[in-house]
Amino acid sequence: MNRMKSIQVMLLAVLLLILAACSNTAGQPASGEQSPAASQTRDQAAAEPDTRTITHLKGEAVIPAKIEKIVVLSAEYIDHLLTIGEKPSGVNTEVRYGGEYLPYMADKLQGVQTVGSADNPNLEAITLLDPDVILIESRTAENKYEQLNKIAPTIVLGNEWLDYGDDTSFWTKDLLTIAEMYDKTDVAKEKIAELEQKTVQASEKIKVLDNKKLAYLRVREKTLQVYAKQGHPTNALLYQDLGFEPAALTPEEQRADLSLEKIPELGADFIVLEVDSNARDFLDNMQASALWKNIPAVQGGKVHETDSFWLFKGWGVIGRGEIIDEIMAWLEQ
Repeated sequence: MNRMKSIQVMLLAVLLLILAACSNTAGQPASGEQSPAASQTRDQAAAEPDTRTITHLKGEAVIPAKIEKIVVLSAEYIDHLLTIGEKPSGVNTEVRYGGEYLPYMADKLQGVQTVGSADNPNLEAITLLDPDVILIESRTAENKYEQLNKIAPTIVLGNEWLDYGDDTSFWTKDLLTIAEMYDKTDVAKEKIAELEQKTVQASEKIKVLDNKKLAYLRVREKTLQVYAKQGHPTNALLYQDLGFEPAALTPEEQRADLSLEKIPELGADFIVLEVDSNARDFLDNMQASALWKNIPAVQGGKVHETDSFWLFKGWGVIGRGEIIDEIMAWLEQ
């Protein structure tokens, strides 16, 4: 009897040990298996590819999904990157501004390596940066694409304005492509929408002006030129988006030389003057001329000498916003 009782006690103890072991391993994967949480993490990682494919003017480029370093050889694409909150590792210089950053973006580019001009990039400096991606425009690609593409996947953007007809928002196409590279198309669209709202507000103020004929002039070393109604996004911003009317003698698609004798025929109520750094003597002589002094804009004090990089600014959200701010401040004077 006592022996039977001892066996029962031992069996009970063994049963309790087995139950305890089962309790401790409940919910745990069997040997060689992953927990549901680990499996979910693995599946998420598998769902996020390491690369993405971008279609551009030279075909397709396979680039990292997470870009750490990018070299940019175009002022407009630098504007696009900064617009979506990304900072390049290397940028081209602008020879006409002393081989440095474009002034209107300089404060946002401090510390960024310069790698030569877009036409003549410093291939050694670019190689030392070890970029994940290189971003260039079509003109640079004509001579440098093959060399750059050996350093890193090189994406070629851009096109001629006239290919876009009357689409004044064509410049946003490249912004959206760059935003796609960073999975930031929503950010880009938000910035474009903010700029559109700003443009509409400015155009409403211009619309009510009784006289709004504008001439956009460039003073060069020995010549005066008048910019066209189309042919460049800055021109489209002034005439199509903001609603200034082209002054007489404004060409339709390509800028043209303008003799001093023809100046009185402009009949401009507003004049924007872009002055080259070597054009001061020509400008002084022109402004001393009686022909110049008889233009309505000159008589009304509506001549605005702007910086010499409006043509760069017209390509991006940051630059176009600054042009609008400048024009609004000018009109309120």
